[in-house]
Amino acid sequence: MKSVWFVVLGLGLVTSAHAQVTVSGAWARGTVEGQKASGAFMQLKSADGATLVGAESPVAGVVEIHEMRMEGSTMRMRAVPKVELPAGQTVDLKPGGYHIMLMDLKAPLKKGESVPIKLRFQGRDGKPQVVEVKAEVRELTASGAAAKMKH
Repeated sequence: MKSVWFVVLGLGLVTSAHAQVTVSGAWARGTVEGQKASGAFMQLKSADGATLVGAESPVAGVVEIHEMRMEGSTMRMRAVPKVELPAGQTVDLKPGGYHIMLMDLKAPLKKGESVPIKLRFQGRDGKPQVVEVKAEVRELTASGAAAKMKH
């Protein structure tokens, strides 16, 4: 049974290496003691087009794709099942828009640490792709603009 898992894990790593989705600028907002949720942000680009369909991280009990948007005069956040990546276009996962929500955190996220996140995509050809990223933990008060200035 162990050899089967090694083969499956090995295939996942090969898939990651050949994924048509590139991820850049990954970061997560730091937390304070007792805070159970935070967001992770990054830029996604797919040469041929793909769909972000899920995410997971060992630092959180629940990881979801979320969207924040204005409804009338109220900012609302909700889980979404997917985010489309049009071919050749960069899609920003950023504060105030689409992002990865890390909930039921197992420990505080401290500035300078990194958060491992597995992103699951479905290519236009229907094939699943997994991309593993390390999101740098930034200040609790970091915004998208502040994060871009650090690059």
